[in-house]
Amino acid sequence: MNDYTVKITGLEKIYTTEIEKLRILNKLDLTVQSGTKVVITGESGCGKSTLLNIIGGLDFATGGQVVCGKYEITSLKENELAEYRSNFLGFIFQFHYLLKDFTALENVFMPAYMAGAKKEEAFARAEQLLADVGLEKRLNHLPSQLSGGERQRVAVARSLINDPELVLADEPTGNLDPENAANVGNMLFSLADRYKKTLILVTHDKNLATCGDCAYELKNGVLVKA
Repeated sequence: MNDYTVKITGLEKIYTTEIEKLRILNKLDLTVQSGTKVVITGESGCGKSTLLNIIGGLDFATGGQVVCGKYEITSLKENELAEYRSNFLGFIFQFHYLLKDFTALENVFMPAYMAGAKKEEAFARAEQLLADVGLEKRLNHLPSQLSGGERQRVAVARSLINDPELVLADEPTGNLDPENAANVGNMLFSLADRYKKTLILVTHDKNLATCGDCAYELKNGVLVKA
């Protein structure tokens, strides 16, 4: 059994336009040990979100290899990618992407139910996770009835509902004021500890960048220790 959750070797991403080729990731290597919390920083447009999207199976590499658990992401077919995203991965985006016509509880419950969990068990786990993020009294509120910080806490709970081995967080506090950003960030790291999750987080937040086990800066297409 591997002691790492993510192993990236020689990863390349090149965008080709009519005028030029833009090399975003340049033979990038990264190994993330299981249970480790990794923070990645870097200037806007340097490729942080692209890297996370490739790990998450939402974008495709030009070259190299990405292995997450038993999945070799760079060679998966679409149905295999769907299984990977459902069973192995939790994803938190800068915008919460909650379903506006569903309550907080239903939003967290839905991925588990769609993955085949029994309805009662999925609801019970969703209630527990919402309690973990301090929203036990907001279960039946729609996203429009929640604050920005509360909506992002729902998104954090939702990312954990299928008990993923790996959680990816792309600027999870980027749309929040400093107080809410600190609260959500601390909560995310705390839950990753409690549930023993491997976490890769991309952020511009200098305070959040100090919370991981290790930090990297994405610069000129490669990761350097920050």
